[in-house]
Amino acid sequence: MSIWIVMVSLGVLTFLTRLSFIGLLQRWQPSDLVRRALRYVPVAALMAIIVPELLMPDGALNLNPLNPRLLAGLLAVFIAVRTRSVTWTIALGMLAFWLLRWLLGLLGM
Repeated sequence: MSIWIVMVSLGVLTFLTRLSFIGLLQRWQPSDLVRRALRYVPVAALMAIIVPELLMPDGALNLNPLNPRLLAGLLAVFIAVRTRSVTWTIALGMLAFWLLRWLLGLLGM
């Protein structure tokens, strides 16, 4: 029974937190500086998730040129810059990762 109390409480808290921003933005308009800074929040959050996965797949820094995650990530960055397509970036980046992991596994690396 106590797990349900925790789950409902967290759900209500999450709802109220999100609702507060909707209600707040109707009455308060952020300055231009705040608006410009907020445009970088999604990129910064995404980088905080992705970079450790590319550089530290096993919990330790891995800058080995044969790190399949790092190689596929670099290729994905190149594809993103060239195509500006999220779909192509994800599809080709994952394909590159799977192929590199398979090839390096065959080579015993």
